[in-house]
Amino acid sequence: MITLLTYPETFGEFAASPFCTKAGYLLEMSGQAWEREDTFDPRPFKYGKLPAIRVDNEVICDSDNIRRYLEKKGADFDAGLSADDRASARAFAVMAEQHMYFHGALDRWGDDQVWPVVRDTYFAMIPKWVRGFVTGKMRKELMKGMHSQGLGRFSVAERLERLELDLRAITARLETRPFLFGETPCSADASVAAMLGNMRASPVPTPQSKRVADDAVLVGYIEAMENAVKIR
Repeated sequence: MITLLTYPETFGEFAASPFCTKAGYLLEMSGQAWEREDTFDPRPFKYGKLPAIRVDNEVICDSDNIRRYLEKKGADFDAGLSADDRASARAFAVMAEQHMYFHGALDRWGDDQVWPVVRDTYFAMIPKWVRGFVTGKMRKELMKGMHSQGLGRFSVAERLERLELDLRAITARLETRPFLFGETPCSADASVAAMLGNMRASPVPTPQSKRVADDAVLVGYIEAMENAVKIR
């Protein structure tokens, strides 16, 4: 039995992190037997982040490493896709994980209306009398990283303009099919649907969360993935 070490369900999503949701989708799609074990503390794990899986006495960290492990066990998440579509699926996954993800992180950590809810949900285990101080330092470091990454230098309107190109690329793929590359989910859907679901699930409505929640195509896609690959 594989144990998925993941953040708990948060704001109606499978987990606080879309990468944990992605790992859940991949595990279910692989056909392997698995269960979840929740934690809010990623510090004991390699890379200091989640998700991870525990198999016997081995712990495998990072969603891409989890995917590679499952593929070694026989999973083919892109079965039936041409070489061209497999390349495009990789590009969509990278778009979601290396661009859309940072939009989502900024929306939760950078918005002064959203942050207090995120702080008290993610870090409820920290005593309230020191929570603000400890998480304030964490938030400052994250925002510094976002500034270095680039998106943190933009206004909300400028970020939405950038994100819009990604959302249009996704909806263009979904015009003639329920999933990005056909009638069944593939590896790209595990990444993209997880990221969209996380964006929609803001604890306080924001322009970004509303953009996703008000788009019938994107919402239909998120729900199609949840129905096709049941992870809760």
